[in-house]
Amino acid sequence: MSEHTQLPEVHLSPRRLRLAAAIGVVVFGAIVVVGVTTRIVQARSLHQWTDEQAIPTVVISEPENANGSAPLELPAQMDAFTNAPIYARTSGYLKSWDKDIGATVKAGDVLGIIDTPDLDQQLLQAQADLATAKANAALAATTAKRWQVLRQTDPDSVSQQSVDQYNGDLAAKQAQVNASQANFDRLKALKSYAKLVAPFDGRVTARNTDVGALITADSSGTGTPLFTVSDTSKLRVYVRVPQVYAPAIHKGDEATLTVPEYPGKSFTAKVEADARAITPTSGTTLVQLMVDNPDGKLLPSSYASVSFKLGSGALGLRVPAEALIFDDKGLHVATLDASDHVHFKSVSIRRDYGKTIEVGSGLAPSDRVIINPPDGLTDGDEVRIAKNPQAGKPHEKA
Repeated sequence: MSEHTQLPEVHLSPRRLRLAAAIGVVVFGAIVVVGVTTRIVQARSLHQWTDEQAIPTVVISEPENANGSAPLELPAQMDAFTNAPIYARTSGYLKSWDKDIGATVKAGDVLGIIDTPDLDQQLLQAQADLATAKANAALAATTAKRWQVLRQTDPDSVSQQSVDQYNGDLAAKQAQVNASQANFDRLKALKSYAKLVAPFDGRVTARNTDVGALITADSSGTGTPLFTVSDTSKLRVYVRVPQVYAPAIHKGDEATLTVPEYPGKSFTAKVEADARAITPTSGTTLVQLMVDNPDGKLLPSSYASVSFKLGSGALGLRVPAEALIFDDKGLHVATLDASDHVHFKSVSIRRDYGKTIEVGSGLAPSDRVIINPPDGLTDGDEVRIAKNPQAGKPHEKA
């Protein structure tokens, strides 16, 4: 057997060759058509994707008006309903004191007694001067009466000039009596001030003297008071309210008062009056409230926080702080119209809550505000709204 096997030759007819060539052409054409079609579709998709990427996607939020329940919290200072510093009206040495700080007193209770040796001597001298003046006036009255009788019984022996002279002396002596009496009464009144008494029911909040201390009369009230008595059954609360909120606070409105020493506990205060004027340096008006303090828990001259409940008409619209844009044109926010095109609106800040801002003007409740607007955004640009609804609700109640 030969090493090389001879294969038989295959002869194709011309008809089969033409058929094979036709099939090859069709297959090649199909491949070309599919390739071209795929490229066209991919080009269109790329163009559409590029156009979509050119439109920025933004997160929006609608302004909130807090439904009329947002509180206005302001610092305040409390003072006693009535506060009386007790000064010395007479000089001497403190003999004793009867009420110390924290003591409850009634009107007229003795707080302390001043020993007044100098005043006592002046009082004795004034009493003696008054007695002398009365004696002189009595003698002058007797003399004047006698000369009047002599003038009536024997006109030739007594001149009218003499009678008038003795009557004038009587008037002078009587005036001296009045002067001595006034001086005696004055010193007697000063002696009554040796007892330091409480002017009203209250509590001793200060004692700045002790037994044996030198006491100097202080009629000007510029020195240090010996005692201070305060009526703390009620406290006056003073708050400085910003001008923009002043019209929303009225006499009789109730507010919530809190103090740091009683966490979690609140007290009810009522608006009593306001200054009806704006302080130029701070742009605020002074409002006075009253809070009952029957158990004495609240301390005068301490600081507190007062929360006012304002009506919805007094509140501005609140937006996330991230929505604010500040540039050379001022402060504004980006909003969307009905066709999702950007429009910038200038706004003013009424109050800063930290994560949210209360806008005083420039926005409407129906506006859609863009949060964190992208750089390069201009007025009239078209944007796409993010589909995540929770991204547009970052508001936080203050």
